[in-house]
Amino acid sequence: MPPVSNGRPKGGHEAENDDIQASKNPFTRYYAQLLHQQNMMQDSIRTGTYRNAFLTHKVDFQDKVVLDVGTGTGILAFFAIQAGARKVYAVEASGMAKHAETLVKANGLQGRIIVVKKRVEEMELPEMVDIIVSEPIGFLLVHERMLETYLTARDKWLKQGGLMFPNAGDIVMAPFTDELLYNEQLGKTAFWSTSKDFYGVDLTSLQKDAQAEYFAQPVVGYFHPSCVLAPSAPVRHRVDFLCVTHANLQSFQVPFTFRAERTALMHGMGCWFDIEFAGSGAGGITPVVLSTSPAAPGTHWYQCRLLLPEPIAVNRGQTVSGSMQFMANEHFSYDLLLTVRLDGTNIQCSTTIFLQDQSYHYLNHPVVTPVGDPQAAGIGALGGEGGNWAPAMNTTA
Repeated sequence: MPPVSNGRPKGGHEAENDDIQASKNPFTRYYAQLLHQQNMMQDSIRTGTYRNAFLTHKVDFQDKVVLDVGTGTGILAFFAIQAGARKVYAVEASGMAKHAETLVKANGLQGRIIVVKKRVEEMELPEMVDIIVSEPIGFLLVHERMLETYLTARDKWLKQGGLMFPNAGDIVMAPFTDELLYNEQLGKTAFWSTSKDFYGVDLTSLQKDAQAEYFAQPVVGYFHPSCVLAPSAPVRHRVDFLCVTHANLQSFQVPFTFRAERTALMHGMGCWFDIEFAGSGAGGITPVVLSTSPAAPGTHWYQCRLLLPEPIAVNRGQTVSGSMQFMANEHFSYDLLLTVRLDGTNIQCSTTIFLQDQSYHYLNHPVVTPVGDPQAAGIGALGGEGGNWAPAMNTTA
């Protein structure tokens, strides 16, 4: 049967246009591959925390109609059924939809999990839903810009007073020191700075441009909590998924002020995120939190470090202030403008980071905790529920 929109069957060319629209997003093909779905599903902190969040809030899911945005293999749809949902619309734009249908049939849930192979922006449902679930998260919370699809589903299909799982996310940042990482990144430009006679050509005039490119890459990987220079006061910027608008996510700024807790060279800003599953709050249930803090168990999201072109020497007690401007770009990601000032001096540094151009760094590996351990969801000395941080809070809502 050809695809249907607004009750009218689409012809071959129109259906083909849907595929073209989906293909504009580079992540559509990526998530159509089982090997990438496996990578996410085997992240026991991610998958276990989602299941724990749904089952903890069974009272919210009981006999409800749920929409799963970007269902992939359908794993969150299965969790919603396990939590008591009556029906789940599992929406997936990529070719992974056929694998989700296979799993639904193999698990005998035809009629309760309905797989919809459409873009959320174009799909039609026969009813509004009580709950929307999704895993729309990329590096630094917003990379991939899947959150915008989550909001589109909210605006079109969520009943008044309906719930979202997750309901909010926090972008968290703090200054860090890591001379090894800085020198390693700088060392990548040595080819340009030392090639005065490259087959008879002097390349050294391009060293500064090469350095600018390397330092415009966010460094993705684990880092040790001891790298953080202001561990007791990171800045949190909350994005409330229930009320944030599309316009809010196109461009927003996170101001910050930190007091250095030891003397060191500040090499940049360390960043991560937490997401929250608060549900309705019925029965006084404590929200479940998934944290990607450097003090929390490792996930496939790791953490991000944004390097300054030149480190800033800070003394214990000095304050560092500035802002990070997020600007959505056409690469389904963000350009970040990081501005840092050493208060009481004329020292200031600005740099632009392209969030889609990640450089991976795997030297540090955090301790692994048991699969699905509820304490893994945000419990740690550097963030999440029960942590020792007392973060400043900004909000995008």
